[in-house]
Amino acid sequence: QVQLVESGGGLVQPGGSLRLSCAASGSIFSIYVMGWYRQAPGKQRELVATITTGGSTNYADSVKGRFTITRDNAKNTVYLQMNSLKPEDTAVYYCNADIATLSMANYWGQGTQVTVSS
Repeated sequence: QVQLVESGGGLVQPGGSLRLSCAASGSIFSIYVMGWYRQAPGKQRELVATITTGGSTNYADSVKGRFTITRDNAKNTVYLQMNSLKPEDTAVYYCNADIATLSMANYWGQGTQVTVSS
C-alpha cells in the first residue's frame, strides 16, 4: 500500500513563505513524475508544479518565479517552496505522484491547507 503524506501547510500573511513536503511510503519500486496541485473553494483542482525523476520542472503561470518544486529521490520526497504568497494562493494543496510498485499507478495525498491572509 502506497501513501503520500503532506506537511507544512498553515496560515501565512501576504508576502510570506511556506514550504510544503510530501513523503511517499510503501512498497515502492520507482517514482516517476511528482507534483503539486491545489483546489480553492468553489474552483476546480489545478496544476501548480511538477518535477520528473531527472529534475525537469513545469509550473503554472500563476506561480512562476514565486514557487520552486524540488525532490529528494533517496527520501521519496517532493517539496514546494512558496515565496511571495498572495491571498489567491489560498487553497488545499495536494501531492501527486506516478509510482511503480508491482504495477504503475497514480496516487494522491490527503491535502494540506494553505491560507494566505492578513
